[in-house]
Amino acid sequence: MNNVRTVSDTKRTFYSLHTRPINTIYRRVVEELMVEMHLLSVNVDFGYNQIYALGVVTAFDRFMQGYQPEREKESIFNALIQAVQEDPQRYRQDAHRVEISAKSLPTRELIAWLSQQATHSEINPELQEQLQAIAKHPNFKYNRLFAIGLFSLLELSDPELVKDEKQRTEALKSIATGLHISDDRLNKDLELYRANLDKMVQALVVMADMLTADRKKREQRAQQSSTTVAPPTES
Repeated sequence: MNNVRTVSDTKRTFYSLHTRPINTIYRRVVEELMVEMHLLSVNVDFGYNQIYALGVVTAFDRFMQGYQPEREKESIFNALIQAVQEDPQRYRQDAHRVEISAKSLPTRELIAWLSQQATHSEINPELQEQLQAIAKHPNFKYNRLFAIGLFSLLELSDPELVKDEKQRTEALKSIATGLHISDDRLNKDLELYRANLDKMVQALVVMADMLTADRKKREQRAQQSSTTVAPPTES
């Protein structure tokens, strides 16, 4: 008997946990992330690690920026992680832990660590073990969220480096070589990620403009109805 959960099972769990409707512009983001995480969770070669956790948290926070009401974002995040049978607190805590690790090293040393050219078990022994396991795993399940996690570490360490195409490409190539993953795929996934972030920002601007225009129309109608001239009285 096949007991592997389906995408439908995961979606059903999510909507049973977060019962409030999700704003249209964000619903697709949430469901795409949910499907991506589900497919990874049922893949035998997939293994959870802190960089993946950072990728999930970063992708969610970036793409959900501006969501209203703000207080519902945490409920959506918790439901998303629980829907794939994981612990939301673990993701947040591991993402925070690896962020601190990245900030504690100069960028060059961070790249060397991620590239397996140096070790820093004193900073984060769990991440040290995970990086070594990834580099040695012939069937490591590379994924877009892991790529976003790597990019986020570089961005935290040196925001200017990731803006410089040459430096960014060299850093990612070094990391990909050290971890034995495809630098071509890594770069393509990150280019798409950055492009989608730009599209999301543009969509939010358009939505804000539409809401402003709609509010102005309502205010004008209200003003017109309140200043309607009463018919003259007969003398």
